[in-house]
Amino acid sequence: MSDNPNALAVALKYEKPNAPRVTAIGRGVAARRIIDLAEASGVPISENPSLAAALSRIDIEQEIPESLYRAVAEVLSYILRVSGSIK
Repeated sequence: MSDNPNALAVALKYEKPNAPRVTAIGRGVAARRIIDLAEASGVPISENPSLAAALSRIDIEQEIPESLYRAVAEVLSYILRVSGSIK
């Protein structure tokens, strides 16, 4: 990601049995910081601008709405594959 002032990053946390929660939302420099922290921590990153935009309208620490379950499940599945947690 470049230093695009319109860039958007959303961090999610998923702990069973609850729905994923939004843990951070940032634009521009804040988005870059979220991505840098994820990379430094070895957290896989997925780019999905339309999903990020939808998630950015959710309050921090709020569970994602049911309408976004499928899209977030696809991202989580990708991240688990990339991280080697599932094959």
